[in-house]
Amino acid sequence: MVPWGRSFAEYQAMFGLSEDDLKKRILGCGDGPASFNAEGTKRGSQITSCDPVYQFETKEIRRRIDEVYPDIMTKMKQAADNYIWDSLGSVEELGKVRMKAMSEFLSDFDTGRHQGRYVPASLPSLPFPDSGFDLALCSHYLFLYSDHVNEVAHLESMRELCRVASEVRVFPVISLDGTASKHLDSVVTALSAGGIEVSLQAVSYRFQKGATEMLVAKSV
Repeated sequence: MVPWGRSFAEYQAMFGLSEDDLKKRILGCGDGPASFNAEGTKRGSQITSCDPVYQFETKEIRRRIDEVYPDIMTKMKQAADNYIWDSLGSVEELGKVRMKAMSEFLSDFDTGRHQGRYVPASLPSLPFPDSGFDLALCSHYLFLYSDHVNEVAHLESMRELCRVASEVRVFPVISLDGTASKHLDSVVTALSAGGIEVSLQAVSYRFQKGATEMLVAKSV
């Protein structure tokens, strides 16, 4: 478990979320310790997050964050040239943003889990009903980890997301090395053949070099 949480503002930019989008029933898949649910709930959004990390207690997640944070920061400094620092400014500033997001998550986790907003689950099998959500978001898992997650798992995961939500948005669609995911074309072809409308759409978020688009899949 390598917890690394993004902020509500980052989710808005990564997925092009409009005010109308934020009024929908939203599923965040693989949210980890992001503050999207905590901040969105305060704003009145209806958000459910799922991630295998939610099987652990708050103190266990907090301890793991503290354990891995120095190593993550070291790796970010080593790979700094792979990123765009226009908005975050520096690795140190990135660390502050991430820790703030994870702190907000930790403060909300116990309450949110009790309310059913944090569900321990992982792709490609989700414990949600068909069309239970209007919009499903998947950040920094599918396509990014193409060398670790095979093509079959990618396609099964996308089909599962399309089962539980009428629209699915995935960001980014490049691999960790900054190149196009080797699974992207085959997954898009298979989904289209199954009657799902698939497109690539530009987003305003800029951090990993080359990560400028999200995949959007809609059930028609």
